[in-house]
Amino acid sequence: MLTPQSRQQDFPALAGITYLNTAAESIPPECVGHALHQYSEDKLRGMKGRDAHFAQVEACRETSARHLGLTPGEVSFCSCSSEAYNLLASALELDSAAEVVVNNLDFPAGVTPWLRAKTPPVLKLWEARDGSLSLEDLKGLLNERTRLVQISLVSFYNGHRIQWTAFRDLVRRMAPNAVIAVDLTQALGRISPDWEGADILISSTHKWTLGVHGGCIIGVPEAASERLTTRAGGWLHIQNAFDENRFQTAHTKTGAASFSVGMPNFAALYALNASLRYLQETGIANIEAHANPLAATAESGVRALGITPLCNWEPANPTGIIAFKHPRSVELHAALERENIHVMHNAGRIRIAVHGYNTAQDIQRFLSVLANLL
Repeated sequence: MLTPQSRQQDFPALAGITYLNTAAESIPPECVGHALHQYSEDKLRGMKGRDAHFAQVEACRETSARHLGLTPGEVSFCSCSSEAYNLLASALELDSAAEVVVNNLDFPAGVTPWLRAKTPPVLKLWEARDGSLSLEDLKGLLNERTRLVQISLVSFYNGHRIQWTAFRDLVRRMAPNAVIAVDLTQALGRISPDWEGADILISSTHKWTLGVHGGCIIGVPEAASERLTTRAGGWLHIQNAFDENRFQTAHTKTGAASFSVGMPNFAALYALNASLRYLQETGIANIEAHANPLAATAESGVRALGITPLCNWEPANPTGIIAFKHPRSVELHAALERENIHVMHNAGRIRIAVHGYNTAQDIQRFLSVLANLL
């Protein structure tokens, strides 16, 4: 991942392309393909394959827990972040007197459940200024009625990374009854753990973690487990699902376990276990040491072309994302694609993402082609 040799061996799909779109879709390492093949082999054993399936789930739980800084009992899985947030809504059971703080740099999955509630809570919007979220602006939105503060550690929109410790301490001081929910989708697998003290952690599995679709990691520390137990139906999270009293009452497992309501997506968890182990062996600190200077070069290079990124890239608080808007974005994106340079384009916004499998040549080629186009 970090050398020409390992990159060629582990990511042969990257040969001949400049791939800068991990924030949307990652390129998995070869070990993920091997894991999916193993899932297929186990599935071909029918019911006897389930022992291997559930063993992979538990192995993935342990691996995920190490990445999150939690214990295996504090980690669970569902199908996607959208499902996770809807299950969280069932656990909180907010009413019209409750207040929820969201921000306009967040992904829809963490915002829309509160808009779609039968009895919507009071939604307060924390708005970014110059692409950043100011804690001074957050202060006036917090009070004792605040029941939830939803944040992405790294914004999918522009790469803004919250100053975690100051943010957490402010919420705890100004909104003592609030749950802090953190979306790690644009952080996990790319930056070192920086989320201690969150009440619930949620991450998709097909981006920086290098896994595939159909998985979502849930982390709920034991201290928050009673408060964050879902009220969803199902069976896997029901303690008495097959007992004689199952038609009279349903006793739910608490905390993270309550988010796994049905049969796991075994294929996604085989893949995730392999990809997270790969990242663990590579070392997140090594990925940061390699990729952060590349991201900094990309940001300064974009600025040198007269383009202002949507967020300042901060060396002290780095991420893998640089995004900008341009009136010729459709033309620029199409031209980059023709050159086999893959970036994300949406509504006039171009976003690049720099992971451990990217190289200095990737960044130089992107900037050179962009300069010629402009």
